[in-house]
This record gives sequence, structure tokens and C-alpha cells, in this order.
Amino acid sequence: MSSIQPSIPLTNIQLQLLKLYSYDLKEDEMQDLQKMLASFFAERIQKRTSKLWDERGYTNETMKQWLNDENQ
Repeated sequence: MSSIQPSIPLTNIQLQLLKLYSYDLKEDEMQDLQKMLASFFAERIQKRTSKLWDERGYTNETMKQWLNDENQ
């Protein structure tokens, strides 16, 4: 019997998440894990967007203009 090989290698995050499947978490632990992952990715997005805004010179005024631009 041959094993199924993925055509694309798994990423490091996929491999790590697969390891989590061996644990049977309680509902409150699962919610804590979900919150932790959400916070992690939210922080990454915030850092990337802050860097982008700094690089492009965006300000709060830029955002106000975008919100009031009918062509957007």
C-alpha cells in the first residue's frame, strides 16, 4: 500500500497545526487557542499595515479623504 504524498509540501504552520490534532482540548481551552491565534494574526496585520502607511506617508487625513471619495 502506498502512502499519499501531497503535491505541494506542507508549510511549517500546517505541520505545527497537525500536531495539535493529537490533543483533545476542552471547549474553554479551544476558545483560548482560537483567541490566541486571532491575536497573533491581527498583530501581524497591524504591523504590516503600519509599515505600509509609514512608507506611503498615509495619515488620518488620507483615510478621511478615502471615506469621503465617492469614486472609491
